[in-house]
Amino acid sequence: MQDYLAFCQQLIQEAGQMLRDQLAVTHRVTRKSSTFDLVTEVDEAVQQLLVQRIRSQFPEHGIVAEEALAESEASDLTWYIDPLDGTTNYWHRVPFFCTSMALCDHDGPLLGVIYAPANDELFWATRGGGAFNRHGPLQVSHIDRLEQSLIVTGFPYQRAPGTDNNLTEFTRVVPHVQGIRRSGSAALDLAYVAAGRFDGYWEFYLKPWDALAGQLMVSEAGGHLSIVRSEGAIHGAGGMLATNGRIHGALRDLLTGE
Repeated sequence: MQDYLAFCQQLIQEAGQMLRDQLAVTHRVTRKSSTFDLVTEVDEAVQQLLVQRIRSQFPEHGIVAEEALAESEASDLTWYIDPLDGTTNYWHRVPFFCTSMALCDHDGPLLGVIYAPANDELFWATRGGGAFNRHGPLQVSHIDRLEQSLIVTGFPYQRAPGTDNNLTEFTRVVPHVQGIRRSGSAALDLAYVAAGRFDGYWEFYLKPWDALAGQLMVSEAGGHLSIVRSEGAIHGAGGMLATNGRIHGALRDLLTGE
């Protein structure tokens, strides 16, 4: 496990250097599933680096990546990678974005690494081994009342009126919490829950590369996770609620309208 972790930590920081070097450049942008679902040439270049390096080092491993360049192959171990989580932030030069990598077996994530190059912050976790950043172990917050909590969420790319766009749930939660944020990077939101900076996070329609690394960090840092919607869920990704555990039931009840 340590060999996989060391490989991943080194590689993800190389990817982060590419993102940092290109941050001030005007990028070519294309759109995927909707007007709001962006991809740049930097996403593609970073993914190519990650995929090529994994295939060179671990040719027997499967790879599932966000941009349609890598394919999953039958394997006992599979990498789930998001080369740039927070593309819209990156395009606008907002320094809240990251690269996320998770190595999974048939039971879920074995390790997860998230690197935020704008502030050179590295998060990692291994199954049963805890969650960490460079300052030491991560631990979720001790906040136990919703009115004292800082919550973060995200919205789907399809968010026209009448669609399942999270606005109903958002308006249920807002009156009951101290603050609510929408940061634009699911992976970093989960890392921040693990680090005790956010007390809870929810989002629908997550993809496995968005969430697998971060959900392992939350779990290893003492938090609690549950599926709030199961559409397309892989290893627990889909519709996810992640909290410090102390406010989990109360926040879940708000989201479900119970």
